[in-house]
Amino acid sequence: MNRVSASRLWDIAQTLEVPPGYFFEGFEEDEGTSTASGDDLLSSKETLELLKTYYAIPEAQRKRLFELARALVQAA
Repeated sequence: MNRVSASRLWDIAQTLEVPPGYFFEGFEEDEGTSTASGDDLLSSKETLELLKTYYAIPEAQRKRLFELARALVQAA
């Protein structure tokens, strides 16, 4: 059997710098248990990677990228 204890899963998640829920992405939830809150978005590995990359961009270029993103949202 392939089993990982909760504490070991926590350690692995901390080492990989992802939330423990990352390992359960793609599993279906029962109806009524899903929460589509902003917290879920912020716990996404993709969101964290995007934020790290965004803040690695020099400030002047970052502001221009932000303005471009806002314009794209308004155009959609």
